[in-house]
Amino acid sequence: QVQLVESGGGLVEAGGSLRLSCRFSGGLFARYAMSWHRQAPGVQRELVAIITPGSSTNYADSVKGRFTLSRDNYKSTVYLQMNSLKREDSAVYYCKAEHLSRKRPDYWGQGTQVTVSS
Repeated sequence: QVQLVESGGGLVEAGGSLRLSCRFSGGLFARYAMSWHRQAPGVQRELVAIITPGSSTNYADSVKGRFTLSRDNYKSTVYLQMNSLKREDSAVYYCKAEHLSRKRPDYWGQGTQVTVSS
């Protein structure tokens, strides 16, 4: 059973930085695309960034140039480096694992809170 454990959230001032981590276990990490999503109160969950096993990435327009998603296939961990944070980045951030075959379930982490103060 795949498990995802997120860490790194917290309170930061606008303009500051945070790095989120998501550690993957219970499966073959190299067969999963990994992504971060976020959900603010009263708002639909949205995709922030996604990375393939080969480390190709895509970002939401709202975070391009500020966030960087990377993965360490030896540590089975993905990292979301968030710079120049804005108040509107405040949300619960969730890590997601999607098997490349699309024939296995998607897995979600428990979420980590990011709060950006002005």
